[in-house]
Amino acid sequence: MANILFTHSYFYRFDSKQWNNHKPYPPLATITAAAGIRQAGHSVSLFDTALKTGPEELADRLKKEVPNFLVIYDDGFNYLTKMCLTNMREAAFAMIRMGKTHGCTVIVSSSDSTDHFEQYLEKGADFVIIGEGDETLKNLVASIEQGEPFEPISGLKYRKDGLVKSTGSRPVMRDLDALPMAAWDLIDVESYKKIWLKHHGRFSLNIATTRGCPFKCNWCAKPIYGNRYNSRSAEKVAEEIEFLTANYGATHFWMCDDIFGLKPGWAQGFETEVKKRGLHFKYMIQSRADLLLQEDTMQVLANSGLEEVWIGAESGSQQILDAMDKGTKVEQIHEATRVLKSVGVRVGFFLQFGYIGETEKDIEQTIEMVKELVPDDIGISVSYPLPGTVFYEKVKDDLRGKANWTDSDDLDLMFKNTYQPEYYKKLHRHVHKVFRTRQGLENLRLMLTGARKINKRNLRSVLATLYYIPTSWVDKIQLNKLKA
Repeated sequence: MANILFTHSYFYRFDSKQWNNHKPYPPLATITAAAGIRQAGHSVSLFDTALKTGPEELADRLKKEVPNFLVIYDDGFNYLTKMCLTNMREAAFAMIRMGKTHGCTVIVSSSDSTDHFEQYLEKGADFVIIGEGDETLKNLVASIEQGEPFEPISGLKYRKDGLVKSTGSRPVMRDLDALPMAAWDLIDVESYKKIWLKHHGRFSLNIATTRGCPFKCNWCAKPIYGNRYNSRSAEKVAEEIEFLTANYGATHFWMCDDIFGLKPGWAQGFETEVKKRGLHFKYMIQSRADLLLQEDTMQVLANSGLEEVWIGAESGSQQILDAMDKGTKVEQIHEATRVLKSVGVRVGFFLQFGYIGETEKDIEQTIEMVKELVPDDIGISVSYPLPGTVFYEKVKDDLRGKANWTDSDDLDLMFKNTYQPEYYKKLHRHVHKVFRTRQGLENLRLMLTGARKINKRNLRSVLATLYYIPTSWVDKIQLNKLKA
């Protein structure tokens, strides 16, 4: 059987914003694929780049282990791997070169290599896996080891006689319970745990309960798991949480699904499993306002430990939501936020500025929504053209010679729009200040009425308004100048 060294190309240190957040998560898709390969009888190891300083550290591992295969398998559950590519892609190329230098068969599986397989093959990769990679990788390794032809294996791109060849697409997996639990033993969990405990006082790990998303927001790319939505059973998810809490001391989980709990009755089944096993933990999800309003979903999720929901609000303008093919209503964002707060769940908004045709009125409607609803946190981005999306096709002729961000704080609008890129970067800072001002005033009101505790955190929020109010007005003046 083969010796296979797994790695991936996401370095937290290359993304200063994420590194400074001190919330690193292990490469879940990578160790899930590794678990499947190990189950097939192969020897696997992992060079986890997440906390490393750079790709050059891989050389010593290759020299020491002399693996037959180097598999660069990115974590498809981490949305940052789709966008922050300037340094990450170069790191992947460097690791491909190292792998070939040490005589490895190099296989790559990632969102970026799926979109740009020609570049990865030109840099020396022997194979690029297109789409979901678990079964394709298993079949490919087996065929090479046994000296059998790999051409019948679907889901591959490779070069032959100077030409790129394709073996067609592979249907996504439907029975996710057939997958083994991720190979957590390959991770140096303590290194992650130390960072979390030092900066946040608790330890969080990541779990995926689903793959894919059936919704069709026209700016969202799904190069790995596609538009089909498949779910693990509540029993399997609870079993993994039980394992991770018992063996690694995790007390919090990021459910890193695109959309959590979409399958009817799943949330109710999960609550039952959590109670049956006597589990006590908190967790965070991403979801949609319309989905959360179905049945008794929010109360059930709160009962099972839900602490925080990040809603893909995107905009306070119905015109923009419709243009995005979002499929949600502004009224649903309002109602879902109200109900989540009523059951004691924190609410975060993902906001997106700069979509095609966005006007000053649309921007103001988004700001007013934030001021009125006062979520617990916000994350602001600008519209990002990902290959393979309807949105990308609409703006590709206007791209300004830049195809991706260096890191998640880049926020460069890469196509021609209503305003210049500098406007949107200033808008990002302005909206954060407006939000913090409104949050501070709301904390003051609630403390005065006795509805919120008087503590250092809330007092700091109130006092911070003395900075945010004047500086947000200065930003407003500068924004008006940038519009001219």
